[in-house]
Amino acid sequence: MATMADVARLSGVSPSTVSHVLNETRRVSAETRERVEAAVTTLGYRRNAVARTLAGGSSRAVGLAISGLTNPYFGPLLHAIERRVSGAGYVLVLGDTHDEADMERRVLESLLDRRVDGLIVAPSADFLEYSAPLIERAGTPLVLIDRGVDYPCDQLTPENRRSSYELTEHLISHGHERIAAVTGLPGIDSTEERERGYREALRAHGLAVDESLIVSGGSASDIADRAVTAMLARPNPPTALLVLNNAMAIGALRAAQRAGIRIPADLALASYDDFEWSDLFEPGLTAVAQDVVRMGNGAVDLLLARIGGDARPFERRTIETVPHRRTSCGCTA
Repeated sequence: MATMADVARLSGVSPSTVSHVLNETRRVSAETRERVEAAVTTLGYRRNAVARTLAGGSSRAVGLAISGLTNPYFGPLLHAIERRVSGAGYVLVLGDTHDEADMERRVLESLLDRRVDGLIVAPSADFLEYSAPLIERAGTPLVLIDRGVDYPCDQLTPENRRSSYELTEHLISHGHERIAAVTGLPGIDSTEERERGYREALRAHGLAVDESLIVSGGSASDIADRAVTAMLARPNPPTALLVLNNAMAIGALRAAQRAGIRIPADLALASYDDFEWSDLFEPGLTAVAQDVVRMGNGAVDLLLARIGGDARPFERRTIETVPHRRTSCGCTA
């Protein structure tokens, strides 16, 4: 494997000059730069990214810490972030936090050990206690996505409350009064906001909030499956179901199918979070879609600006959702 010394010998300059050319740490003449670059190409020399970073240069890497990589929501988000990051000449280093405080901290420690230039994080419920101090000590630029917390950094989150309010209201418009809600992980602001929208819609239409009809699906398909299975086995089950993320919607659909429940004839269903293939269901899934491309692009753009030294006040952006009314709620095609 070629070394920096090999490049220096072939180009007729010192190793320090080669370093200055490759890391852009000092101006050199155009003729010298061309000789060094030609030698790099001829020898197939590859710079050691870790060594370059330890020497004070940029790692040209962005760390992404999110949970639930099997969730259908995160695939398009990850794709959007990776395209934007690579388009800017950076590489993306990914870690799955599993929405667990200890795992989130370990993932962030690993990313920071790799000297990433910035971090994009979908924070866990315990982010402020376990992970925020770590990032603050490192001084690494940070953008939070998907969930907001009371922390001084740029944040991009979807609109939650009004979206779940309107979904609930839509189910009410079909004549439903016993509308159950499957909520996500506790301690997450998106869980709280979506549940609040559901509650406000019921009250606004003169319907009582039945606490027994609000169950946690843990933001996971299998947990939602068990919760909905138990709910449908009750003597007086709900006639409509609002599921507050798409992983849980999969679990809810499995539970209904296994119980012989017809959607929407026996149980109307609407979901926060759309799937790319929601219109392929029979019936098609009524859902609100997050603009994950806009969220991912915005997160990367804000982070790169901070990496570049932007010192403007931090931003908190709310990304609007897009409703898709199909037939699972009772609408006709």
